[in-house]
Amino acid sequence: MPELPEVETTLRGLRPWLLGSTITEVQVRQPALRWPVVKNLPDLLIGQVIVCMGRRAKYLLLKLQQGSLLIHLGMSGSLRLLLADEIWRKHDHIEMVLHTGKRLRYHDPRRFGSWSWATGDHYQLAKLGPEPLSKQLNGEYLYKKARGRMVPVKNFIMSSDIVVGVGNIYAAESLFSAGIRPDRSAGRISLKRFCILSEHIKNVLGSAIDQGGTTLRDFVDSSGEPGYFKQQLQVYGRHGKACRVCNAALKLQRLGQRSTVFCSRCQK
Repeated sequence: MPELPEVETTLRGLRPWLLGSTITEVQVRQPALRWPVVKNLPDLLIGQVIVCMGRRAKYLLLKLQQGSLLIHLGMSGSLRLLLADEIWRKHDHIEMVLHTGKRLRYHDPRRFGSWSWATGDHYQLAKLGPEPLSKQLNGEYLYKKARGRMVPVKNFIMSSDIVVGVGNIYAAESLFSAGIRPDRSAGRISLKRFCILSEHIKNVLGSAIDQGGTTLRDFVDSSGEPGYFKQQLQVYGRHGKACRVCNAALKLQRLGQRSTVFCSRCQK
């Protein structure tokens, strides 16, 4: 699944080409995404100028003169910027053509992504926690939110109402860097350790953004190139391999619906 660094990388790659452009054509070949694409999306978009672009959690937000488009990449979605018309590939579902001739094409084999339109606020953003790279996320905030919570700390930091954009990959990596077991109850972690964890969340996500996201099977950035952070992953996807710090074999554990890899020596 594309996580926050992948979405941020896509935003940074697209913004110079899309911002200020007028939309001249929209094709929706497959409207059955996670939520159905509104039937009149081409009528709503054509002729409008993209006046602002941003990201909230794992959503891309394109603000137009009237209304805004909220894009989620789902489990396997990606956006490509095409310099000219190209043959549509299998699983290419939506294309937006700009007055410059460039084309934004949405590809999503599993169709868990979405293109949502609203003239006001998007309901999907209503109950989200703070951005992980913002000042609002700090050790004190996490410590207060964790009081009385017995949920494993990995599940806790992956909850979008606590903090957004910390998905499976980066939760595992942040907890390893902070030396905290993923199955430790959130309510039993000290303020000091939450302060350490919040800094490692910021560092891990920041590094991934700088390096273009993770090279996973389905992620491709807006230039059509994969990210290249995977080679630096410490624990994710390395079950049974040696810890890069202590050389102990990394262990696999099931937490809720997800598997997590950790080092029983380095993480307490």
